Amino acid sequence: MTDAAATGLKQSWDKIAQRLKAELGDDLYTSWFARMEPEECTDGRLAVSVPTRFLRNWIETHYAQKLLKASEAELGHLDNVHVKVRTRGVPQRPQDVADRRIPQDEQPEPANRGNMAPPSQVLHQSTSERGSPLDPNQTFHSFITGGSNRLAHAAAQRISESQPGLPVSFNPLFIHSAAGLGKTHLLNAIAWRVRERHPERKVLFITAERFMYHFIGALRSRDTIGFKDFFQSIDVLLIDDFQFLQGKSMTQEFYHTFNSLVDAKRQIVIAADAPPAQLDAIDQRMRSRLMGGLVVDIELPELDLRREILARRLTEVAQRDPLIRVDPDVVEFIANKVQGGGRELEGALNRVIAHQQFSHAPLSVDLAAMVLRDMSANPDQCRVRIDDILKVIGRHYNVARADLLSPRRARSVVVPRQVGMYLAKKLTPRSLPEIGRRFGGRDHSTVLHAVRKIEELMKSDDRLAREVALLIRLIEQQ
Repeated sequence: MTDAAATGLKQSWDKIAQRLKAELGDDLYTSWFARMEPEECTDGRLAVSVPTRFLRNWIETHYAQKLLKASEAELGHLDNVHVKVRTRGVPQRPQDVADRRIPQDEQPEPANRGNMAPPSQVLHQSTSERGSPLDPNQTFHSFITGGSNRLAHAAAQRISESQPGLPVSFNPLFIHSAAGLGKTHLLNAIAWRVRERHPERKVLFITAERFMYHFIGALRSRDTIGFKDFFQSIDVLLIDDFQFLQGKSMTQEFYHTFNSLVDAKRQIVIAADAPPAQLDAIDQRMRSRLMGGLVVDIELPELDLRREILARRLTEVAQRDPLIRVDPDVVEFIANKVQGGGRELEGALNRVIAHQQFSHAPLSVDLAAMVLRDMSANPDQCRVRIDDILKVIGRHYNVARADLLSPRRARSVVVPRQVGMYLAKKLTPRSLPEIGRRFGGRDHSTVLHAVRKIEELMKSDDRLAREVALLIRLIEQQ
């Protein structure tokens, strides 16, 4: 192609790019077309190139007609627009070799191929470095089932036993519950089972916060293509604490990743503390896609399941220290007193045993009642969520959720925000760092300051004290 022809094609392509940007918007254009380049236009055929196979496949699947239409508007009738992968000037990264199988006619010159690690080794390093650590104790064998969690357990097992390339009929699987009821345990169990039965499959267990961390790193290093490529290569994606996913660009990037994996028949499992319809941080498109799979709830354990959990924990304690003996009446008392999840039950049992060991008092029901007197038997308390608090605070003070989570320092925003943090500490089992993250990414010292300030103000301000009491009633009625 002559220099004049190349210049003319470049000018036409700039106009085509403007048409695509106007039709798709800046975000979609930047995600999929910003790195597309024109190669040649001959005999009614326009050839363009992109840096990765993932981009080529995605554009051909989702944007082929839009690209053809925009190109014909500037170049006249075209038989087709051919999208190919360019290799000139693109350095080979080890994860590129591991995450993609490049056809022979598209491979770059093998100048430095001898220094690369074996693909299987690179694959393992890539997922372990990007993912969150798995807990070796959280397997299907150690998960105790009952009426409250049987459906979630069965769905998780079905996914873990599915054959490669043949995902189960529900995708994604969305598991939601209050804290400590077994969501993370099931995600770990799926990961361990898939790795055991199908070691060739690429499994990634990752929290929403870690997903955001890697995406921000990709933006800073200007390597969002590498970020997309990595997640496109995953066979089973397990995302925990999905409710922490924040930010428009972040949720949009996850939406693209989600769509590409589902379209490629890869399996996705998501865990959160609320169902998709109650996740305000994501848009309606994402909610709709999540609700298109299987949404299951893990409820608070029933009495029989609480007894079984305590029996299992007591067996483990006895294995560590055979001298520990707990009367069945004490176990029954704890099962009836503590109506939370496995963490609360284990914590209650540990408190009773520790108190008996330190005080040398007989391990009786009376001792258990005294030690656990501050633990409520009301399961509704375990149902209070920070999202409920944010909604009630926003309605009561007429403050938008975005302002409560923002860095704004106006008094009309700061006081409701501090009241919300105080209520979150009082009504939920969340830690100070967790509350800070839910209130716009603040640190634990900010939350502690807010809690102490509201406590001090309530001592001298009767109106605020009555207001807080009203808010508590409103939140408990959610």
